[in-house]
Amino acid sequence: MSEEGAVVVLSGGQDSTTCLFWAKRKFPGEIEAITFDYGQRHRIELESAARVASIANVPHKILPINTFNTLGGNALTGEIEVSSELDSESGLPNTFVPGRNLIFLTFAAAYAYQRKISNLVTGVAQTDYSGYPDCREKTIQALEKAINLGMESEVNIHTPLMFKSKKETVELARDLGALKAMGYTHTCYHGQQPPCGACPACILRAKGFEEAGIPDPLTARFEG
Repeated sequence: MSEEGAVVVLSGGQDSTTCLFWAKRKFPGEIEAITFDYGQRHRIELESAARVASIANVPHKILPINTFNTLGGNALTGEIEVSSELDSESGLPNTFVPGRNLIFLTFAAAYAYQRKISNLVTGVAQTDYSGYPDCREKTIQALEKAINLGMESEVNIHTPLMFKSKKETVELARDLGALKAMGYTHTCYHGQQPPCGACPACILRAKGFEEAGIPDPLTARFEG
């Protein structure tokens, strides 16, 4: 398998966009971006991912996997309203989609396998406020091992944001030249553009840009 290129899981959000530009800087081979249409309520994510990939000048493919929509039970694929409260039993927010990153990375590995690419890049971070268990380093390490055993491959899953704060992620995006693309990303849990500014995702994003002392290109695009 080739160690020159990489497949980036691109959601159209702030973190995955930063990772796309990180991959372009790190790997000398061809970079490909894939986005999953998993039945998410806010289709604007797919539009944002396509626009970001176009700005980054990388091939982009959308893969349909609508099972999560059928399963429901969370605020990103069902009709449940986003809540800032944590579930009393799991301790997780209702924006947690069980198994999502596990499925995404497994499909991404299968996609990369067909193209003889050994590097996968994802924007998961365990320092993120959500505490999603499928964003933790131990989870990714275990999944990488399982994928390599199950596919008899040598896949490397890269998580450049794993231990970075949102402030550090914003600074990295700036250093990588990703701020133009950042103006077309989507983060808002309510699917709004301009972003609502009040949901947990919007608040976290705004905090990161404020602490970095950098204007958010997304909000600036609508204010201008």
